[in-house]
Amino acid sequence: MKSKTNPPREIPSLEQLTAELERENYKRRYNRVLRSTIYTLIVVAAVAVLVATIWMPVLQIYGASMTPTLNEGDIVVSVKGSDFAPGDLVAFYLGNKILVKRCIAGPGQWVDIDEEGNVYVDGNLLDEPYLTEKSLGDCDIDLPYQVPDNRYFCMGDHRSTSVDSRSTTVGCVSGEQIVGKIVFRVWPLSGFGMLSQEGW
Repeated sequence: MKSKTNPPREIPSLEQLTAELERENYKRRYNRVLRSTIYTLIVVAAVAVLVATIWMPVLQIYGASMTPTLNEGDIVVSVKGSDFAPGDLVAFYLGNKILVKRCIAGPGQWVDIDEEGNVYVDGNLLDEPYLTEKSLGDCDIDLPYQVPDNRYFCMGDHRSTSVDSRSTTVGCVSGEQIVGKIVFRVWPLSGFGMLSQEGW
């Protein structure tokens, strides 16, 4: 019987060994960088979701009750907190909806509105440069009206159509209902930037 003999193996050259080693090192580096990038993106996404949910909720505006300050489709960022002043734009829960209105008066203050839509807080006429028209609007509360403790009297900037604290349907907003203060608009790009809080 003839025995089979294996053909002699070709011994790789030093250049081939070096090239193969570089390929293996490159693959290891590539996989390490890829894993690191994926982990980083996951962490960044998780942090962004956490921040957006807990500290800075992002909201989209629906309806026309805040025109001309905010328009339907605008996307805004709010900041959570418990310190709200007259003039602040606030988002709050009403049932399963989130409404955006302007804070007009705080706890214990007196609000009065005349037939022309002029608003008085503690007897002082408010300067409201953000309005394009004034209106008594949908008002079924007894005026003058004192804001209860831990509540805020809020009104939309489009006074003739906004349903707000002037109506018993909405009433004054409790601190627990408030999602946060609207501070920044991110969309549309033409309106990108800080939203001024027109206080007085």
